[in-house]
Amino acid sequence: MRSFLVWLSLSPALLACGCGAMAQPPVRAAADVELARSDKPREAAPQVAGPQLQQLVVDNNTFAFELYQGLRGEEGNLFFSPYSVSTSLAMAYAGARGRTARQMANALGFYLPSEELHPAFNALSLELARRGSSGGPARRFELHVANALWGQTGWEFQREFLDVLAVDYGAGVRLVDFVKEGEIARATINQWVSDETKGKIVDLVPASAIDLTVRFVLTNAVYFDAAWQHKFQEEATGPGWFHLLDGRQVSAEMMRQTELFGYAERDGCQALEMPYAGGELSLVILLPAPGQFRAFDASCDAGRVGPIIRALSQRRVAVTVPRFRFESAFRLDRPLTAMGMRDAFVFPVADFSGMDGTRLLYLSAVLHKAYVAVDEEGTEAAAATAVVGRAGGAAGPRRLIEFTVDRPFIFLIRDRKTGAILFLGRVLDPRA
Repeated sequence: MRSFLVWLSLSPALLACGCGAMAQPPVRAAADVELARSDKPREAAPQVAGPQLQQLVVDNNTFAFELYQGLRGEEGNLFFSPYSVSTSLAMAYAGARGRTARQMANALGFYLPSEELHPAFNALSLELARRGSSGGPARRFELHVANALWGQTGWEFQREFLDVLAVDYGAGVRLVDFVKEGEIARATINQWVSDETKGKIVDLVPASAIDLTVRFVLTNAVYFDAAWQHKFQEEATGPGWFHLLDGRQVSAEMMRQTELFGYAERDGCQALEMPYAGGELSLVILLPAPGQFRAFDASCDAGRVGPIIRALSQRRVAVTVPRFRFESAFRLDRPLTAMGMRDAFVFPVADFSGMDGTRLLYLSAVLHKAYVAVDEEGTEAAAATAVVGRAGGAAGPRRLIEFTVDRPFIFLIRDRKTGAILFLGRVLDPRA
């Protein structure tokens, strides 16, 4: 019986066996894996109108907060890349048909027609790739996005599907053998992911995800590393109190500086925008009033956050914010199903015939893993997404404003020109 797909992302590797330590499988370098792809090159200058690109950003940002609402019930800190999730699922969407495609479009906010959607994703990716290339002082800045499709040797994919991946996502099919060399294939994919994220996302595809029915792993990885435009001085960092949701106070390492930053007070929330080197991307912190985090968290969506960001204006702000570093890992199939993407996870209802011409393929899991570290120098963040599929049968007054982040908060990393949200998360306890 024909089978199908997994795509890259996360979760701990499960390599245990009952008879002691297992030898690590050999890993092939991605450059040594045979590549089969459409003969069409990636479109370097997609003909996408400004309104189309802006519509994609608006829709993706709406999806970002809808997915956040689906995940916020998880315990503790939370961090993910809605851009990675959207991009990964857009590639799968290229092979979806019928009701499966309609449900995916509604759940993911893919409201542009397909012939406009995929070029718009390409245009956004190319626009982001230009960040940090405008010259200026030699300061740390890197934003890197990579896509790859790993397919079973001998499996036939539809040419139209391969054309979309090549033209709009720059992805070809790297041929591996999931049937005979499943562990080698898995190790090779995990190594590619680790390489693309500078070692921050490791062992993304667990052993339990690879079996004889896998025919395809679609991988997306995002890596971001940037210095602050206004760096915090390490000597100003020191212990401070952070108030947890249960009322307890804990000691955290607090970074401090006073500078001109984007600032707003609106809707029971203080907001601060701190730009990274070059001023093209920024970190935005949303700090609800004391005792109001749970209510704000429950109603946090694009409609509420958008006006807050638009209200930002340059003010002189004394900032106190904790250093933090943590990872998050999720299975996204349940929240995606709750958002209306149901058929994609059900065999034989799922229709991904645009991938291989059959109705045998369905998704069994969507996995995501992300890493973030914020310190005096800047921010490093990485994320990857995996979908597992199988075959079945203007400036304000210059007064000094206090912005002390001593309680749970929400934060996001965004591209200031397009408004695209690349990462989104919250901190309930900076010690985690």
